[in-house]
Amino acid sequence: MNTQTFIILLSIGLLAGLLSGVMGIGGGIIIVPALIYFLSLTQHQAQGISLGVLIMPVGILAVMNYYKAGNLNFQYSAFIALGFIVGGFIGSKVALGMSQDTIKKIFSVVLIIVAIKMLVGK
Repeated sequence: MNTQTFIILLSIGLLAGLLSGVMGIGGGIIIVPALIYFLSLTQHQAQGISLGVLIMPVGILAVMNYYKAGNLNFQYSAFIALGFIVGGFIGSKVALGMSQDTIKKIFSVVLIIVAIKMLVGK
């Protein structure tokens, strides 16, 4: 790995971590597009790397801070995690059978819908 790639990867991780900690967003919203744009990876590669990043350190330090502040409901988290595990397994099987272009379009539409809802909705 060359120095430029190393710096890009570290920067993507830093930005995703900062935004996850500050706003509670999933890092994939930052990681996937950044890997595609800056390193010319495919949608499948970017999604695989994003999932690899998020498996263990899903904001361990951020979770500790939210817990200390009394803002973490373990029961809610556990049920969401259960659904996330099942959904992630099924979703990865579906995604691997889809074309890169289709996945990119779906990803883009989801981001746009979420952004619009956050801007105009409650």
